[in-house]
Amino acid sequence: MAHTRATFVLAVALAVLGLATAQLQNGFYMGKCGANDVEAIVQGVVKARFSREPAVVAHLLRLQFHECGVNGCDGGLLIDGPGTEKTAPPNLSVKGYDLIADVKTELEKRCPGVVSCSDIEILATRDAVRLAGGNAYAVRTGRRDRRQSKAADVNLPGPESTVAQATAFFGKLGLGQMDMVLLLGAHTVGVTHCSAIKSSRLYSYGGKAGATDPSLDPYYAFVYKSYVCPNKPSSDGNIVFLDDQWSALKVDKSFYKMLQKRRGVLSVDQNLYGHGAPTRWMVDMLANSDNFSWLFPKALVKLSEVNVLTGTQGEVRRVCNKFN
Repeated sequence: MAHTRATFVLAVALAVLGLATAQLQNGFYMGKCGANDVEAIVQGVVKARFSREPAVVAHLLRLQFHECGVNGCDGGLLIDGPGTEKTAPPNLSVKGYDLIADVKTELEKRCPGVVSCSDIEILATRDAVRLAGGNAYAVRTGRRDRRQSKAADVNLPGPESTVAQATAFFGKLGLGQMDMVLLLGAHTVGVTHCSAIKSSRLYSYGGKAGATDPSLDPYYAFVYKSYVCPNKPSSDGNIVFLDDQWSALKVDKSFYKMLQKRRGVLSVDQNLYGHGAPTRWMVDMLANSDNFSWLFPKALVKLSEVNVLTGTQGEVRRVCNKFN
């Protein structure tokens, strides 16, 4: 009897999760904002920003991951205030909030209280990816904003995560290893700072003073240590591109080619191509074909539909950085 009850509860829970996703729709806002095209308005604001700040694509991709990776794609990351998701250490360097606010302002002028902040995040990221050379793709909308944002809920994989640790994290989101490898491909437009790699990869690998990570290409290690990230505190804030710097503003497969050459900057990235790693063949496939261009959008869509609120759940915020 207890087993039957538990099975029933699980079935109901799965049904509810499925229902929330099912209530997302292509073109959800058609006819809901007067004669205005909501997605075109979002695209216009993103395009204007991209024209003067191409790096916004990296900001938005990171924003979507840090948003959807904690309690789902619910706008929780956007909330200001003490103890909110925004204040958690992994989120202190997240950018793009001002762009989301700009889009929201434009939409509120035309149809107040209609378009959710969580939908704006997903639409804006989609548009930025296209502008940066990625494939165009459709996203379903109809998300609602959650009335909760807690720093304590933030538990994202770090720059030194192993494949097993990263796989476990993505698995909790309902995403598989291929989704993980594709989503880490967002680092094709990413940057980090020397402080993120000096200890773990350049100067004290494995906790041994002076040791350099042997999985890092020796020539790149020499360049980083000699010019980009010398072993002194003043270099901590220096920027390090996660992809070849000549491709660092373009959404493409170059990131995976860097991994093949042992030139991944973050351990979590290079680990994907480690000897014996179950993801090694995936990196080879993405580096040696054109599959990334169409598979990456599919992974972004799957991420965008993690644990969403729909229907009458949550709210549609009037301002993205505070609850109604």
